[in-house]
Amino acid sequence: MVDLPNCPKCNSAYTYQDGSLFICPECAHEWTLAAEAEHSEDKRIIKDANGNVLNDGDTVTVIKDLKVTGSSSVIKIGTKVKNIRLIDGDHDIDCKIDGFGAMKLKSQFVKKA
Repeated sequence: MVDLPNCPKCNSAYTYQDGSLFICPECAHEWTLAAEAEHSEDKRIIKDANGNVLNDGDTVTVIKDLKVTGSSSVIKIGTKVKNIRLIDGDHDIDCKIDGFGAMKLKSQFVKKA
C-alpha cells in the first residue's frame, strides 16, 4: 500500500493521487509534493533596519539607545554585538553583549556591521 500524505489544508487522511497531483475529497484542495516540500521549508527571513538579511553568526551594531528592562542601564548607540543567533519570537536576535550579558534584541534596532 502506498503511503499518501494527509491534506495540508484540512489534515484529512482520505487523499488520493491523480497523476502528479494529490487531491483531498473533503475540501477539494489540490497540491503536488514539490509544493508541499517548498511550504515545509519556508524559513523566516530576518532583516536589519536597513533591509539587509541577517544570518546566524553575523556582527551587528545597535542604531538606537536601548533601555534594559529591569535595570537602569542603557545599551548605547554604536555598540557592536558579535556572533548573533536568530530565534523565533518578538525579539528575534539572541546574543551576548559585553558588560551586559545575555540579551534578546529586535532586528529593527540593529544594522549589519
